[in-house]
Amino acid sequence: MPTIFIKDALRASVEAASGGRQTVLYTALGQPTYMNVIPQFNLEDLDAGIGNGVHPAFIVNGVAKSEIFIGTYQGVVKNGELLSLPGVDPSTNSNFDTFVGYSRACGAGFHCITNAEWAALALWCKKNGFMPRGNTNYGRDNVMTHETGRRQDGLAAGNASGSARTLTGSGPASWRHDNTPNGISDLNGNIWEWTPGLRLMPAGAGLAEIQIIADNNAALNATDHGATSAEWKAIDGATGALIAPTFTGTLAGGNYAATTVNSVKLGATSAAAYTLGIVYSASIETMVNNHATPVGATALQVLKAQGVFPVSGAGTLGGDAIWHTLTGETIPVRGGGWASGTLTGIFALNVSYARSYITPNFGSRPAFVL
Repeated sequence: MPTIFIKDALRASVEAASGGRQTVLYTALGQPTYMNVIPQFNLEDLDAGIGNGVHPAFIVNGVAKSEIFIGTYQGVVKNGELLSLPGVDPSTNSNFDTFVGYSRACGAGFHCITNAEWAALALWCKKNGFMPRGNTNYGRDNVMTHETGRRQDGLAAGNASGSARTLTGSGPASWRHDNTPNGISDLNGNIWEWTPGLRLMPAGAGLAEIQIIADNNAALNATDHGATSAEWKAIDGATGALIAPTFTGTLAGGNYAATTVNSVKLGATSAAAYTLGIVYSASIETMVNNHATPVGATALQVLKAQGVFPVSGAGTLGGDAIWHTLTGETIPVRGGGWASGTLTGIFALNVSYARSYITPNFGSRPAFVL
């Protein structure tokens, strides 16, 4: 079991330096991992269009949590555990399920940052009027090119060669979620981060069913993230209720009559009832809900809280884009990579890759809730 309340010198110094906004938790092997403490907040405090009550990131197994802990830094694997540490090269080249295993090895309560948690941070940033920048152009920000981090390959910022990951937390305060030195680093760029709790499943006719795991139950160590898990739920397009999925990855006869299915789907166009339309790699703000049978208001609130549908305020999401593949199960990565440019950001969502995909551009970040 992890020991989380040791008041040792390291933890005391981190808490004192950050005014209690950051702390150090200890894993099952006793390894330190740096975390930001995120107090509970409500949906209505973030945006009038996403409903009321506690954001689902703070609800685990039906219980509202007073706080969650998010890794200050992108994760690095040491001794088989996924840690949040400053000044290191974040770990990549492992698939989704492997990263889930690394995070759970840290002990009860530890997990990869979930999609619900990521969406909560993104909505918080928008509400507070600051969208973090980051390593989106080979070690520098693609717009503010004077903002740089230390590349792990030793090459100069902007050199379009090598593997341009920057060492965790080595960028300026503007690369932190709240524009302060004690914020969460690198949520925009550097590496894409696997975020459990959301997926797309093919629905035929160029569509995919949007499926989620309820609330923040994706954070539970016991939750089954597997392709056939009963934890996956579709979203009723009229009511927003979580319902049994229609699509499980095997298209009988090559297609389904997707127009007769009441769940929310995603497509390149709004081609069927309860379908949201957006072209590949377009800004999330261009997503349309204009079918004759559109997704209902309550269902849209669910999607907004999960960071899948744009919230109010045209032009305020920084051009952050969505990428999607509508054939085969795909698992999200969020934030962006070191060469992703203008389309990345804290609202960026890439649901184009299978859970088995491995690349130097994908990693994850530890989080904790108990």
